Amino acid sequence: MKKQMAALAVCAVFAAIFTMVGCSGSETFEAKNYSSGEADVRSVVIDVEDRAVEVGLSDDGQVHIEYSESEKEFYEVKLSESGELTMTLQTDKDWTDYIGTKPGAEYRTIKLLVPDAILSDLTIRTTNEAVEVAPLSVQGVVSLDANGGDLNFEKIGVGNRLELTAKNGNITGSVLGGWDDFSISCEFKKGECNLPQNKEGGDKTLLVNCNNGDIAVTFTAA
Repeated sequence: MKKQMAALAVCAVFAAIFTMVGCSGSETFEAKNYSSGEADVRSVVIDVEDRAVEVGLSDDGQVHIEYSESEKEFYEVKLSESGELTMTLQTDKDWTDYIGTKPGAEYRTIKLLVPDAILSDLTIRTTNEAVEVAPLSVQGVVSLDANGGDLNFEKIGVGNRLELTAKNGNITGSVLGGWDDFSISCEFKKGECNLPQNKEGGDKTLLVNCNNGDIAVTFTAA
């Protein structure tokens, strides 16, 4: 009898957990957007978790961000006096909210549009999702970091430095400029790489670090 009661108690606990998980899955997301308007945005930093980030070009000289948020997963978007626009993910969750399925991919995607060749710096950091960057240029530094996802980019132009970091994902893309324009520092583990570990010379710097993934970076003309 005691064993039967214990088994029933365990079943009741699991039933309660699954009930709570079902409730967390009913989270309602709302589409939101940010536009910089007449503000002078000099740099952009997207620092999030479990979000795919897609970066493209703006056609009106402004910075635009499209995203979705709920009462438990939302963002803080701030523009500093120096012109740095930051976006960070904020959560207000109980431990039971982390059990079960994730929100749909459409709710876990951030779309960033930036003007070409105007920003001084662009930084994207995320986990467990990919970063996709369309052809664009910045005056200073581009830094892309995906922990648990791929980095995919095409014809990125930088004034000073390009930093690419991935863990458990591949780094694939093309960089504006020639081989002789860049000094290169490359570290990789458990994958293949088409870049040298070290190359000196060049006015610009390419830093690449990949753990458990392949690196395939090429140089191309505009």
